[in-house]
Amino acid sequence: MSQLSIRQMRPDEIALAVDWAAAEGWNPGLADTACFAAEDPQGFFIGELDGQPAAVISCVNYDGRFAFLGFYIVRPDLRGRGHGLKIWNAAIAHAGPRVIGLDGVVAQQANYQKSGFALAYANVRYGGTVAAPPAPNAGIVPLADLPMALIEADDATVFPAPRPAFLRAWINTPGHAGRALMRDGRLAGWGVIRPCRAGCKIGPLVADDRAGAEAILSALLESVGSGEIFLDVPAVNRDAVALAQGLGLSPVFETARMYTGTIPPLRTDRVFGVTTFELG
Repeated sequence: MSQLSIRQMRPDEIALAVDWAAAEGWNPGLADTACFAAEDPQGFFIGELDGQPAAVISCVNYDGRFAFLGFYIVRPDLRGRGHGLKIWNAAIAHAGPRVIGLDGVVAQQANYQKSGFALAYANVRYGGTVAAPPAPNAGIVPLADLPMALIEADDATVFPAPRPAFLRAWINTPGHAGRALMRDGRLAGWGVIRPCRAGCKIGPLVADDRAGAEAILSALLESVGSGEIFLDVPAVNRDAVALAQGLGLSPVFETARMYTGTIPPLRTDRVFGVTTFELG
């Protein structure tokens, strides 16, 4: 039997992981590949059998303390042969001593627990077709017009590590639209919408309160018009769940946000939409 050969992906190969994610029904964004490679291009791995792709995974190191694992996929015809565990171990090794986070499918939660991951909370993807509501103009500005330092400081309240390279790519990629809400001269919330294989996803959506989140979301929807949208919501944020339900969106599937250790205190009450299940 051929042995699985594991190596780091070249930047142009990350598209394969995105395509496999699409085949699994995860509905990635149309420009995700370049954005995902921005923070840690060495954090993507491929396992090959006889020179052919057999498994993929990512473990992106954000700083010296935190990493996020995603894209854990074994080719369907090769599952159950131990290839997944081998590439999993390679990704975990890349993280070193860092605390690792992931958004795992609920069915694999017990297996992740065996690897040292503990459940933090559930994230629920809501989806549906909505009409673009009238966007309130008061305080809404293009996200790209704000200083990156201001956005990064606000992101630090909701994400366990600095991610400046990723945020720059996420905000400025053609096709992505970002909006922010200013109140009394301070940043009260912000969000990004991007086109996906099906419809559009809103994420992140960060705000001080539901009213702010609704204002930003309306502005984001106005930028793309009506259509199918998806919003990934932390189930522990009741206002975020109510916002999704108020739009008429329905649960599509659920993930388990898990960590291998302690992370800094985060304001999950400000998270109305998760950035991405693949990179946190």
